[in-house]
This record gives sequence, structure tokens and C-alpha cells, in this order.
Amino acid sequence: MSVSLPSALAYKILNGFFENASYVRGVEASECDKALFESLTEGVNAQDYPHLARWYKHIAAVQGLTAKAAPASAPAAAAEEDDEDVDLFGSDDEVDEAAEQLKAQRIAEYNAKKAAKPKPIAKTTVSIEVKPWDDETDLEAMTAAVKGITMDGLLWGGSQLIPIGFGIKKLLVNCVVEDDKVLLDDLTEQIEALEDFVQSVDIAAMQKI
Repeated sequence: MSVSLPSALAYKILNGFFENASYVRGVEASECDKALFESLTEGVNAQDYPHLARWYKHIAAVQGLTAKAAPASAPAAAAEEDDEDVDLFGSDDEVDEAAEQLKAQRIAEYNAKKAAKPKPIAKTTVSIEVKPWDDETDLEAMTAAVKGITMDGLLWGGSQLIPIGFGIKKLLVNCVVEDDKVLLDDLTEQIEALEDFVQSVDIAAMQKI
């Protein structure tokens, strides 16, 4: 069954196709070329559609077909009107705008997903040395007082008493702190404030978790 292609737009599309092709399909004239030839309701104006006209003339010759009379060139304004009335693929501006909208949507979705994802909490393991005044300091009471200090983001760990000479032992106590919540200067100041037990405080070691 043949298909009628009377519009200037259809001829324009076919002209573009035959700019880089000699036949509808393959490398020689076929039934497809004959069917397309016969579906054209009128001849082809070579001035308006040079590539289509070349194909039309060639198929008529090799297939023994009768070419129809070519109409006069259509006014430029009419051709432009046809192009405006029927937009098969959309303008470049519309395509670019749609692409930008899609890109913006994907970026927004990515940022929202990233913002919703919980961030890991930065923590540090800290070893603190606490020296008592002398060998008569109650070390158990000192340890309890140090570990009795509470701060949001502070978690006390193990501890041990280490001899440092002359019968005196120092307290080595471990803790884990959340970096955004606990300042080590504030923590050491609170330990130093235990004046009945503590002579000095030093940070012995630190390691990020």
C-alpha cells in the first residue's frame, strides 16, 4: 500500500535523507525505491529539493517509471510557515532547555540524598596522665573523681596506676571524645580543678577513630 506524501515538509525530509544516500535501502535500486517513487503524488522541483530530484530522476530511469510533472518552487514564506506549523523534533532551544531542566533535577535529587545521609561522627581516643600530689593521695578516690566528670560526647574507658618513683603512682586513664562536642582543654581544666587530688594533667596519646 502506497503512502501519500504531498507536503513540502515531507519533501524536505526526503531531500535531507538523499543528500547522503543513493537509494532507500542498500546499494542499488529496489522495490522500496519504486514504492516511494509511486507514493509521491507529484514530481520533484530540483531547485527546492536537489537531492530528492536526483534520486527521483534516477529511479525513473532505472525502473522504467514515468516521472510526474514537478510543481513550481513554493514561496519561501509558505515553506517557513510549514516548518513552524509542524515541528517533528523540537527546536534546539527546547531540547537544550529540557536537558538543563533534567540536569538541574538530578543535581537537586543528588544533593537532597547527600544531605539526608547521616555523616559519620568524628571521634578521638585519648590517654590522659594524672599525677597526684604525693604518695599519701587517695588514688582510688582520685580515679573516681576523674571518671565522675561528665560531658556530652565524653565516654570514659579503662585506667591503670603506673609507678613513677618514691612510692608515687600516676593515673593513666583512657576516654573517647566526640571532636565536635568535647574540647580537650576544657576536659583537662576540669581534671585540674580536682585540687585535693591532682597536681598536674598531661595528654599522653591521641588517636583519631
